[in-house]
Amino acid sequence: MAMTVRLPEELDAQLEAIARARHMSKHAVIIEAATRFANDTSRSALVDSAVDFVLDNDKALLERLEDA
Repeated sequence: MAMTVRLPEELDAQLEAIARARHMSKHAVIIEAATRFANDTSRSALVDSAVDFVLDNDKALLERLEDA
């Protein structure tokens, strides 16, 4: 899908430097960054869900461990 992104000059310059150093296009750098962000966000949501599950389902056990 086509998309136009307007970046502040400083960020554009940073992306240009990164792309040059990695022998990639700025487009490829942005795709990689967006993919990492999406994956990190998904992992965070899974961890939050797992913690909520443990807190809900093991409440009594956690309270006993707290008193030990």
